[in-house]
Amino acid sequence: MSQNLSRALRFTKEAVRSANGVVAAQNQKAADIGAGVLRAGGNAVDAAVATAFALGVLEPWMSGIGGGGFMQVWDARKKQGHVIDFGMISAAALDPAAYPLAEGTGGDLFGWPAVAEDRNILGYPSIAVPGQPDGMRLALETFGTRSWQQSLGPAIELAQEGTEIDWFLSLVIASAAKDLARFPASRATFLPDGFAPSADLAGTAARLRNPALLATLQRLSAAGARDYYDGALAAKLVADLSAGGSKIAAADLAGYQARLLAPLQYGYGDRTLLLPPGLTAGPTLRDALEIVQARLPRGAGSPGPASFVAYAEALTEAYEKRLAGMGDTENQGGCTTHFCIIDRDGNMASVTQTLLSVFGSRVVLPETGVPMNNGIMWFDPRPGRPNSIGAGKRPLSNMLPVLALADGAPWLAIGASGGRRILPAVMQLLSFLVDYRMPLEDAFLQPRIDASVPGQPVLDPQLDPAVRAAVTARFPKAVERPRVPFPLTYACPSAVLIGADGARIGMAEMGQPWAGMAAA
Repeated sequence: MSQNLSRALRFTKEAVRSANGVVAAQNQKAADIGAGVLRAGGNAVDAAVATAFALGVLEPWMSGIGGGGFMQVWDARKKQGHVIDFGMISAAALDPAAYPLAEGTGGDLFGWPAVAEDRNILGYPSIAVPGQPDGMRLALETFGTRSWQQSLGPAIELAQEGTEIDWFLSLVIASAAKDLARFPASRATFLPDGFAPSADLAGTAARLRNPALLATLQRLSAAGARDYYDGALAAKLVADLSAGGSKIAAADLAGYQARLLAPLQYGYGDRTLLLPPGLTAGPTLRDALEIVQARLPRGAGSPGPASFVAYAEALTEAYEKRLAGMGDTENQGGCTTHFCIIDRDGNMASVTQTLLSVFGSRVVLPETGVPMNNGIMWFDPRPGRPNSIGAGKRPLSNMLPVLALADGAPWLAIGASGGRRILPAVMQLLSFLVDYRMPLEDAFLQPRIDASVPGQPVLDPQLDPAVRAAVTARFPKAVERPRVPFPLTYACPSAVLIGADGARIGMAEMGQPWAGMAAA
């Protein structure tokens, strides 16, 4: 794409305000479902669980019951923050020797050295034990007020209707068609007639359906979350996984438990940040902000050249530390979607859930219709490192659901999707909001950089020329790329906050065509 054309591309969205709560999500229909739960009297966690299941149907390439993630919750009544870890874990029988290195670089998100036959990226060997159903169970039982059946109801209705086919769905499926075609159930689900589905030019609302997933969601609703791990659903999952060559066994599913953890607390400016701990991007965000606090110019009314140089330097140094030293060495605590919710009482939820790559492993399990993750790709395939592939391990993930308090009271929930691009987006948005006191909408419309590859920042062409010149002078390998929805060059953030007037305000990424906000 030429620079002239890339600079002509402009997207925008307007923030949503409400006194009764707001939802900001990567999919407008999912946001509408969450807001409907709030209007019906549910709290932020009730809305989060319904939204999470809905997203697994609406965007099956992003997340779902075959994946995992993290949720941060602010309990307004107890004035406490909590982290729910429903991340994925490798199988107990996984053999690292089954992932020998090959020449070159792996063909997906992280630029790891290549593995023979892309076994850590594609197919059954790339699948880790999913955590999403048990994470939603733990969230609802601990903080929710609605029933499990109510929470799954909207997702089941969506699965019955099918997902409407539009240009963006066609584009995403076409981008993964070659790999989806390798697996019969994936091909049957996403490539009808052998091709990526396309919208009917006559205006008829064509839909994509997955009857097996519908039956699975109905069973999950009737039998409860643990049926996925030690009941009839678990038996079907294990049979499919075993037939495909996965090492995930019945004991792996039965032994899985989502965990309730305490967040990391970090003071940034006059705000208190609550960060996910362990093998997330939370500790790395703290490292980056520690550097930024010391280097940002003081007294500036808006972020300028020195600010963005400081962002790039801080992210480069923080990523170098992260990639060198973080990993699950002792089974310690540890393509994606993110959404945020705040209710009328000040309860907040910030949720990141994922299959990891677009369509995860590209495997749809034949009996259950579940699109499965490729969580093994999170591991470094090189042996002897903290995050190396291993049995029964939690991988180092990039998920970063964040909450922030103002004088001990709920203020902000924020996060993003986008792999390693998540941290740079969340860090800059926090700085825009805290250091420069930008309104939420202005912060999201402000052009950003991505610095997820140390020393090689990516610059939005919409940035001021002086900013681009300053960053390029400091980092000669910097490049310019537009903020477009596909391929994803920058993260896709969403956030909600309480304004000075008490209004609940929500905003989602302007360059993501399906992202949206909904007021309760």
